[in-house]
Amino acid sequence: MTIRILVADDSALVRQILRDILQEEEDIELAGEACDGRQACELTFRLRPDLVIMDIRMPVMDGHEAIEEIMAQAPTPVLVLSAAVEASEVDRAFTAIKRGALDVMEKPELASSGALEEFGRQLLQKVRLLARIRVIRHPRRKLRPPPPLELPVSGPGPDILAIGASTGGPKAVMTLLKSLPADFPATVFVVQHIAAGFAPGFASWLNRECLLPVRLAVDGGKYLPGEAVIAPDGRHMTLCEGTTRLVTDPPVNCCRPSIDVFFNSLARTRCDRVVSVLLTGMGRDGAQGMLRIRDAGGTTIVQDEPSCAVFGMPKAAISLKAVDQVLPLDLIPGAIAKLFAAQPPSGPSRPTTPTKETNCGKNDTDH
Repeated sequence: MTIRILVADDSALVRQILRDILQEEEDIELAGEACDGRQACELTFRLRPDLVIMDIRMPVMDGHEAIEEIMAQAPTPVLVLSAAVEASEVDRAFTAIKRGALDVMEKPELASSGALEEFGRQLLQKVRLLARIRVIRHPRRKLRPPPPLELPVSGPGPDILAIGASTGGPKAVMTLLKSLPADFPATVFVVQHIAAGFAPGFASWLNRECLLPVRLAVDGGKYLPGEAVIAPDGRHMTLCEGTTRLVTDPPVNCCRPSIDVFFNSLARTRCDRVVSVLLTGMGRDGAQGMLRIRDAGGTTIVQDEPSCAVFGMPKAAISLKAVDQVLPLDLIPGAIAKLFAAQPPSGPSRPTTPTKETNCGKNDTDH
């Protein structure tokens, strides 16, 4: 089946580069080109492409306005190209995601043939994935309470909320973090698969959008209740003896950071104080680690299929019988609030007694 692409960029050179990359592929057709946001909307409505590759800074109508109009009139998957990973550009890119874009990647360095070749490889991978996603307008519905979870009768409540996400994840992660109060009584950890260079901007964007302070993880850093910690790109994040450890071991499930690596680090100790959440994403990353958390006494929640951009990771966890609850995205905040409601903020998190020898900084890859 041929994938039809619309390219929207005011740079003729960028359009030419994208044209050359796309037209080399037998399963991809360049349906049209736009040089401003207004033209991008008009061509989207008329041509109905499978995917729009969108610049943000364009004349007449910028990419943000164009994305909003496309999502309102003819919802279509949008991949945003960012001119650079500088703070201002990254902020624009994540604002585009908030308005409906699915993913973001940086434009290539034109002076480097190697960088251009790598950009082409990553672009084609994203095109083939994102073009298959069905973007729809979700009608507002009355929220219903989630089914009850069995809560511990006594003892301390959970002190770690561990979130994993991939394709479609930035907006879903923001939804969860925005629901948390500034005095949330636990530490939130997020492993989000994201394009190289965008993790610091992702953390900054979340920090501006949420009541909870959000920061990027640092190697050896202590973590506290009432903050959210984001895994950096290019390194695995683990927890060990009250600190975050960042390691450059090989990718797991083709990912670094890997959700499985992080979840597995939690499962090295008893997990009765851990709540893990697996959101939208392609593949299986996080499923095996979620099973280990559940087997070690933790609580596990996954996003349901209708509210996912890609149901791959939650579906994999469900197939392993690793899941306590399957919920639509808009009901997960209520489930989290219920699980963490009964406890006041406390001091720094400390691991419970290990059930097996800890292996700080090393990854479990036997899955």
